[in-house]
Amino acid sequence: LEPGLRMIEEKTDIPVVGVVPMERLDIDDEDSLSDRLEQTHKGAGLDVAVIRLPHISNFTDFSVFERMDGVSLRYVSQPGMLEDPDLILLPGTKNTMHDLAWMRQSGVEASVLKAHASGCPVFGICGGYQMLGEYLEDPHGVEEGGSMRGMGLLPMRTVFTEEKTRTRVDGTFSSVHGILQALSGVAFSGYEIHMGQSIGKEGTDTLTEIHDTNRQQGEPAVCERKSEGAMGENVYGTYVHGIFDSMDVVNAVVRALAERKGIDPEGLAQIDYAAYKEQQYDKMAAILRQYLDMEAIYRIVEAGV
Repeated sequence: LEPGLRMIEEKTDIPVVGVVPMERLDIDDEDSLSDRLEQTHKGAGLDVAVIRLPHISNFTDFSVFERMDGVSLRYVSQPGMLEDPDLILLPGTKNTMHDLAWMRQSGVEASVLKAHASGCPVFGICGGYQMLGEYLEDPHGVEEGGSMRGMGLLPMRTVFTEEKTRTRVDGTFSSVHGILQALSGVAFSGYEIHMGQSIGKEGTDTLTEIHDTNRQQGEPAVCERKSEGAMGENVYGTYVHGIFDSMDVVNAVVRALAERKGIDPEGLAQIDYAAYKEQQYDKMAAILRQYLDMEAIYRIVEAGV
């Protein structure tokens, strides 16, 4: 490749800092480009169904289930595809109101409600959590404008605001009831990135207790502790992305589902997904260091090019 690289530099007057070889790495995909969204078939063991929303985002929140022996993760875009899963996951979305309208018009919402009425637990994250409430209000036109009815599975409403929440959080699950009660007191880490705030009715059971540390430039860090999320009858919702990356969280969920289905949980793989992801990123970093002129890259970064 050396002659070609020199030719590129001569023609563009831009230096080539290296050539990275093709390597097999298991890192998170771009939302709109992943072929993982094409997984639609149910396998043996536990069946976890993710609703494939038109504007799906952060779907890698659920990638951990793909790496577990005895668990199949599939994506559902039509009501007839849902069948009878052991767990339904509602993912994040770039447009909650539009995607809820799509669920309603396509019949997917009715299928989810029917499955829940038959005893299937439902877990929503971020936009999926917002859908589970009673109402969504958009007074500033952040998404679709106006208001619309939610799925009615959680006693809360969401109001979209012009300010976006972006923060890393740590926390623990509250006293969880229902099928996923094994999550009670389990610790996790993750992040929030969303528009809007969800407000529960008086007496609504919150799902987590979290604290996030925000630091303004030149000021000491401020740690905020708050109750977050909501839960109902085998319905759980949170704004925290990455909540399943915790080994204790995902293993508690899988164990609870297995016991409910009559599957021996000891036969299911235990996984520390956070550590696994770090291993993959370390591999990628080592490859980049080996094949790229890192000193040149650091000079470019420092110059702000």
